[in-house]
Amino acid sequence: MEIGLEGEPFLSSRLEPILEVEVEVETEEGEGEVDDQFPFNISEPTISNQDIRDPCAPGPSTTHFLPHKTIHRCKTAPALAVMRDAKSQPAQLPKPNSDSTSIIRQAFFLLFLYLSLGVVIYSFNRDNFSGIETHAVVDALYFCIVTMCTIGYGDIAPLTPATKVFACVFVLVGFGFIDILLSGVVNYVLDLQENMILTGIQVGGAPAGGFSARNYIVDVEKGRMRIRLKVGLALGVVVLCIGMGTMVLYFVENLDWIDAVYLSVMSVTTVGYGDRAFKTLPGRLFAAIWLLFSTLAVARAFLYLAEARIDKRHRRITKWVLHREITVEDLLAADINNNGFISKSEYVIYKLKEMGKIAENDVLQICNQFNKLDPNNSGKITLPDLLENHL
Repeated sequence: MEIGLEGEPFLSSRLEPILEVEVEVETEEGEGEVDDQFPFNISEPTISNQDIRDPCAPGPSTTHFLPHKTIHRCKTAPALAVMRDAKSQPAQLPKPNSDSTSIIRQAFFLLFLYLSLGVVIYSFNRDNFSGIETHAVVDALYFCIVTMCTIGYGDIAPLTPATKVFACVFVLVGFGFIDILLSGVVNYVLDLQENMILTGIQVGGAPAGGFSARNYIVDVEKGRMRIRLKVGLALGVVVLCIGMGTMVLYFVENLDWIDAVYLSVMSVTTVGYGDRAFKTLPGRLFAAIWLLFSTLAVARAFLYLAEARIDKRHRRITKWVLHREITVEDLLAADINNNGFISKSEYVIYKLKEMGKIAENDVLQICNQFNKLDPNNSGKITLPDLLENHL
């Protein structure tokens, strides 16, 4: 006997599910199945004492088992066989993601090829470059780094037309490596530093009351560090790079403190007036590594400063949008369906467009994608529609 409500094909989620129960009884004469079906409430099952038997205690030949519950699918539910029998769906496009590890490997590999080519060309054309010579490989590496970072000390410069063309091509290609290193390696290092700080804060926990440094460091709503702290960390790295360069210039290049700080700042900011430069072998070897990382750190610090100003502007616009009262003009503009009122979804879309989070073109592209999945223009995407699109 099937239990159902013929007049109500769709039941409310608040109603208790009605199940059909089958009781199996095994006797001495054989095995049989008694179809004693009755309504059974799954939330409060009723089991009599006769249905419970201790498996370790001896008893009569007749054995009673606990009720075996079989859940039957509702008649209005879609057949799963239709889903299984459907043709194989086309492969979904993979979600684009940024693999930091592969970017770093690619950046270091290309940087190695770039610097190796520059060192080889410089080593075979040393007479076509002006400047003080210390060591062929070190001078070549120093020249390549200074050229790629666009510092331009002028202590080593090309003399012939061929070397000048090489320098032009070399510096233009170097811009691409700066972009790869800036977007890959520097981002990876700073993100790793941010994750370590966030992990330390989460492990330490926040105090029960009073001032919490966690609230100042972490943006709880966005789940990331606040932009002001990122700017502070980036500027701290820049100050550290300037300090390291100053110490090396003072103790290795024998400059006084003013000239050491002056050359260090002019170097990390890629100004390079050319009145001061590295002249010793240890100094140029240090500069080949120091200039690369310090100029990238300075560039990232300036990007964080720009991001901080943009973030501040967005927060000011968002606050204005959320607190201003809606007008008749807003209602007419937000009424996408032109039915004289705005729904919750229309209101959300209109506010997001005011905040600059999305554009009209974004909404149209999503609507076009929805229309492709809704061929009947019913305003809904149903299971038959999806199956029809995949068949």
